[in-house]
Amino acid sequence: SVHVLISHSFIFQLHLVHWNAVVYPTFEEAVMEGNGLAVIGVFLKLGAHHEGLQTLVDALPAVKHKDTVIEFDVFDPSCLIPSCPDYWTYAGSLTTPPLTESVTWIIKKKPIEVDENQLEAFRMLLFTSDGEEEKRMVDNFRPLQPLMNRTVRSSFQSSHLLNTEVQPKDHAEQIRP
Repeated sequence: SVHVLISHSFIFQLHLVHWNAVVYPTFEEAVMEGNGLAVIGVFLKLGAHHEGLQTLVDALPAVKHKDTVIEFDVFDPSCLIPSCPDYWTYAGSLTTPPLTESVTWIIKKKPIEVDENQLEAFRMLLFTSDGEEEKRMVDNFRPLQPLMNRTVRSSFQSSHLLNTEVQPKDHAEQIRP
């Protein structure tokens, strides 16, 4: 996962990326502006089969390579959001180049469960285009980043510090942008 919670890194973090289409006509323009993107981050953990995620899992073989696109007739992404309403939010950056400070992050507190087969299907995705030497999309996270004067807010009362940088052990919660 890109974010760390209670010194725990999850096996997977799903990002539901949205752009401010009211202000920016294209995603590429939104990426470059401070209020351009909102990303809902959902932690995943091994457990029960997730029926809603299975629609995406079934489509993964068709989008194995970089830059491959398919369309869904019917898919409701809200099935991927945990029922617990609690979240953290902060103004941050993209986690991949161009690393612009254009993202309002919304990190859901509770994870959703996926089974081993569903997780393995995502591990078969590639960073490479068709015809290039295959490089699997695994271990694709960056190191813990400093908070840099960012304010992290929670939608719930918390007695623990929520931070984006490495802290002493007595600080119970961390989040890594």
